[in-house]
Amino acid sequence: MNSRILVTLPLAAVLAFPALAQTSSSQSQSTAPTATQSTDTATGKQPLQPPSREGFWGRVNPFARKNYVKRQTDPIRDRVNELDDLTAANSKAIKDTDARAQAGIKLASDKADAADQHAIDAGNKATMAQQSAQQATARIQTVETVVGNIDQYKASNQTEIRFRPGQTVLSKAAKDALDEMANSVKGQRGYIIEVQGFSSGKGQVAIQNSQKMAESVARYMVLNHEIPVYRIYLVGMGNAPVGTDESAKTRHISGGRVEISLLKNDLEQLSSNSPAPATTAEQQQSK
Repeated sequence: MNSRILVTLPLAAVLAFPALAQTSSSQSQSTAPTATQSTDTATGKQPLQPPSREGFWGRVNPFARKNYVKRQTDPIRDRVNELDDLTAANSKAIKDTDARAQAGIKLASDKADAADQHAIDAGNKATMAQQSAQQATARIQTVETVVGNIDQYKASNQTEIRFRPGQTVLSKAAKDALDEMANSVKGQRGYIIEVQGFSSGKGQVAIQNSQKMAESVARYMVLNHEIPVYRIYLVGMGNAPVGTDESAKTRHISGGRVEISLLKNDLEQLSSNSPAPATTAEQQQSK
């Protein structure tokens, strides 16, 4: 009996020592400051509290069952899941913010590019407007010059046709010379043709012969080349003296002769200086 008591007392002391240590540790933790309990966490919940002492073994229970372990780990698992959800939500918010920022940057860049293009178009239109104004100014000056000299004709071409005495029929050489002159004025404006007939003889006979030769030339140009009658001015000079040049003396001619002079003013120059019609590309740019 005494031997059993002696064996039981040391064994009870050994088993009571861990329990005493756990009790003292629990008391020391319960008396420690709880400053962290009032601290907010990322999830908005209070930190997990240490589990209270349960049963004889307290929190160190070498014989813990499945339900006990589940009760101890469920709060931790819930907090871990909440943190995962919070992390996912933060990641999504960051991605959304970045996407909106990139969209805003792209929109601002597109607007800047559009503004640059508008500025370039405005500059091109301003340049075109300035060029048009300069062309209009130059054209106005040309028109003023032409109008001022509208009645000033200058000799452009001159030819001479010979006739045998007493004849008014054009020869082949005479027709070729008239054809060349008529072809040079087709489609042109601002010209007149001066036809002067000269004939040998005296008085009215010479004037009538020179008039007939001049009329023969004018008739050929009107009928064969459709030269308007109002552009032809003819006169029979008879046996009037003709100066060959400034230094030579005037002389009377023998036989018949018609002198044809092509005279032009600046109206044709105005037509050639008119601006060309705008191309399709220029019309689209001006819109």
